[in-house]
Amino acid sequence: MKPVELIGNVDDQHRLQANVPESIPPGEVRLIVLPTEEDDSGRAWMAGISREWADQLADSREDIYTLEDGEPLDAAG
Repeated sequence: MKPVELIGNVDDQHRLQANVPESIPPGEVRLIVLPTEEDDSGRAWMAGISREWADQLADSREDIYTLEDGEPLDAAG
């Protein structure tokens, strides 16, 4: 089977939580854990962007697309 990359979270009790696609059958799996290496400056950057863009993103004049725009995507391909 082809490897699948998942993003998960380890809680304070050291339990791993992740959403797994339905294509993965129940049973034992092998995990390789790679902790993210985002430092505090990355979090600060995201918080700064959120503050800077908050007014623009909340402006309803920026909502130029609706659910009726475009065409459905055939996921089956």
